[in-house]
Amino acid sequence: MLRAAGDPTRLRLLLLLRQAELTVSELIEIVGQSQPRVSRHLKLLGEAGLVERFKEGSWVFCRAADRGIGAELGAAIAALADPHLQEADKARLAHVRETRAGAAAAYFKANAAQWERIRALHAPEKDVETAIARHLTAHRIENFLDAGTGTGRMLELIAPHASRAVGIDVSPDMLGIARDRLLRANIHNAQVRLADTYRLPFPNGSAGAGFDVVLFHQVLHYLDDPGAAVGEAARVMAPGARLLIADFTPHRLEFLREEFAHRRLGFSDREVEGWFSAAGLSSAGNETIAPHAPGEKLTVKLWLATAKIRAKKEAA
Repeated sequence: MLRAAGDPTRLRLLLLLRQAELTVSELIEIVGQSQPRVSRHLKLLGEAGLVERFKEGSWVFCRAADRGIGAELGAAIAALADPHLQEADKARLAHVRETRAGAAAAYFKANAAQWERIRALHAPEKDVETAIARHLTAHRIENFLDAGTGTGRMLELIAPHASRAVGIDVSPDMLGIARDRLLRANIHNAQVRLADTYRLPFPNGSAGAGFDVVLFHQVLHYLDDPGAAVGEAARVMAPGARLLIADFTPHRLEFLREEFAHRRLGFSDREVEGWFSAAGLSSAGNETIAPHAPGEKLTVKLWLATAKIRAKKEAA
């Protein structure tokens, strides 16, 4: 690890990746070196456990390790580094961030009207967010998973209460907005990944590993098989972990199917509790956030569940 980080260029790359998640092309722009050279340095940092690489379509994103000894050594090196030696790289990083923010803003502007139309149909988003935060942040979170993170708003809300936060989504455009949001909010313990809620790129949860909080915020009504997504989430949850679903109760607004790709028009308590049971989770209550203003027609509901703690004999 020390040998990998000791090279001047690799040290620059490591310090940059502790500040932001960047593509290879963005790193090339910042450090001013060729693609083969930068890729070689990243390969060595990755082999040493200091940097992680994630493929997202035709792009490759890189990030400093956020767990284990690689993360500890990276933090120690960053604390010792002379900030004056990083000024030029930080200035170029700021330019890269501005470019990324412009692309995210353009996509958001193109779709904002549609999102606002749906928001106008239910109770204010701040009421829903307050309820979600109340349920999830009562206790310290180690590993938080936002399944279907979209614009990353839930990561922005919950990550400050967690040691580590990960958001996954199938839309690269949405992930672009989420990355920009996290950068603007100066949140460094959260990351986003291109992934499918049916096939999460994480190992099975176990004692001392896995996610201790999982959230599906306005995601399941887009899926053909929401129960399968809940089952997959249960697979990566640690024993005793908590899961929260925020979605609509049954309604008859058919235009949401036709115009906004909603596959399901809300869910009943019986259906959601059936998913929990099939996934080996225990239902832990629910909360209803009903419409309270003219024009609001959708009821939002929070359903909570916990992963069972296996007995020692069963675990063995």
